[in-house]
Amino acid sequence: MSASEPRASDQGAGTFYDVVAEGTRSPRLGVVHDYDKERGIGAVLSENGVLFGFHSTQIADGSRQIAPGSAVAFRLAAAVGGRFEAFGLTATAGARGVLDGTGHGSSLRPA
Repeated sequence: MSASEPRASDQGAGTFYDVVAEGTRSPRLGVVHDYDKERGIGAVLSENGVLFGFHSTQIADGSRQIAPGSAVAFRLAAAVGGRFEAFGLTATAGARGVLDGTGHGSSLRPA
């Protein structure tokens, strides 16, 4: 895995400790990396390059729809298998998420 590839939240012991160090209750910023509306699952890429899965029921506005590339604020919760998942996804106002040309990496910048 190269440095530019996102890391799945369940890969490597360091990710667990990163999450614990930052806490699960603190809001985080990220970009919706992908979303499959048919299955209702997706992944958000955090600012520090870690992918966290989410289910459509965790989109805060209740729409169960969110576009890849959308900048979001979210929180983390423990999930099955010792992983962490994103919940309470809320689109952030005044910012637009950008995935680089490879679909990896992200940045938030003013809209």
